[in-house]
Amino acid sequence: MDKRNEYKGSGAFGGRGGKPAAPGNRDRRPAGGRAAAPGGRPDNRGRDERAHGREQEREHEAGAEQEQYIAGKHSILEALRAGRTINKIWVAEGAQKHHVHDILTEAKAAGIIVQTADKRKLDQMVSDVPHQGVIAQAAAYAYVEVEDILAIAERRGEPPFLLILDEIEDPHNLGSILRTADCTGVHGVIIPKRRSAQLTATVSKTSAGAVEYVAVARVTNLVQTIERLKERGVWIGGADGAAKQEAYRADLTIPLALVIGNEGSGIGRLVKESCDFLVKLPMFGRINSLNASVAASVLMYEAVRQRMGASQPAR
Repeated sequence: MDKRNEYKGSGAFGGRGGKPAAPGNRDRRPAGGRAAAPGGRPDNRGRDERAHGREQEREHEAGAEQEQYIAGKHSILEALRAGRTINKIWVAEGAQKHHVHDILTEAKAAGIIVQTADKRKLDQMVSDVPHQGVIAQAAAYAYVEVEDILAIAERRGEPPFLLILDEIEDPHNLGSILRTADCTGVHGVIIPKRRSAQLTATVSKTSAGAVEYVAVARVTNLVQTIERLKERGVWIGGADGAAKQEAYRADLTIPLALVIGNEGSGIGRLVKESCDFLVKLPMFGRINSLNASVAASVLMYEAVRQRMGASQPAR
């Protein structure tokens, strides 16, 4: 496979607006289909109520994204060290001092309020996450733009190395992938806004706090994002069990965005068709499949192995 002639490391990663509504197509209902209020004026109360409901829903979602809980020793400690805004920390009554000592030291230095609380209260706050007796209320995770991820690679003087996660739904898989992404020096991860796990307390804990250090971008359309990455000189490689080429024989030293598919169905058809090439991992057992996060980890380290080898001076 030939490398792209040149990685275009500068220039705006501009977004595409949606299609404007076609003139005259906003309402094709018959004129008599809307009830009239006394005096002959249209009754817009139902429409106004629906609009008000949508507005309240948007406000609720915006409020929910303004803050979130982080649970577990490592997740909270890394959030503190990374400088993330922490509003308050709760420690379970009777928690072992050596277990929370580093957290309390960091919190004191940052002037963060620490309160003790009954363990049952902590269980209610994050019912689906093992909190290890400590929970923090933090500002919502700050997602980045795809352009920011490319800028990270440019600042490091490295060919871009990105992950594109096509509808990874299990937060434990997302957390594990982010942990390995941090360890392997991936410049950033791209996830879709819909049908994908987002950055939650579960993801943070599973990532052992790596979520604080890996740049994550959310996009509306993966296919469009892929096309824009190609315009910037980035190759798109998809992980697919039916691929003809093994990952160990592919060149992963190029400016690369590696696509990892859904846990059950793999990479979607349109995304797969947008890939420049597909790779697979060799299978010799009877199961012949790997967990999405495990497969992603193997591929990330193969890219690291190749890049380290390419950077070594010839003897």
